[in-house]
Amino acid sequence: MARSVWKGPFVDGYMLKKAEKARGSARSEVVKIWSRRSTILPQFVGLTFGVYNGQKHIPVQVSEDMVGHRFGEFAPTRTFYGHAADKKSKRK
Repeated sequence: MARSVWKGPFVDGYMLKKAEKARGSARSEVVKIWSRRSTILPQFVGLTFGVYNGQKHIPVQVSEDMVGHRFGEFAPTRTFYGHAADKKSKRK
């Protein structure tokens, strides 16, 4: 279910501070974040965020097409190795 329009997008407060600090620095460094539920804002375009997936930080380069989506959509938490039945059919 979507968030109410009058509330606006949800973004954790610490992420805005980290993004401003990263934009002010000359180096392009990965900003490590743990908030997968936060919405990507236009201020984040061009920055690289390390989104935590439960094991490690996945680097996500934010582009204009990502604005309005959540960070968690771009860092999968599970790895799909295929179905067990598929391996039997390939052996024949």
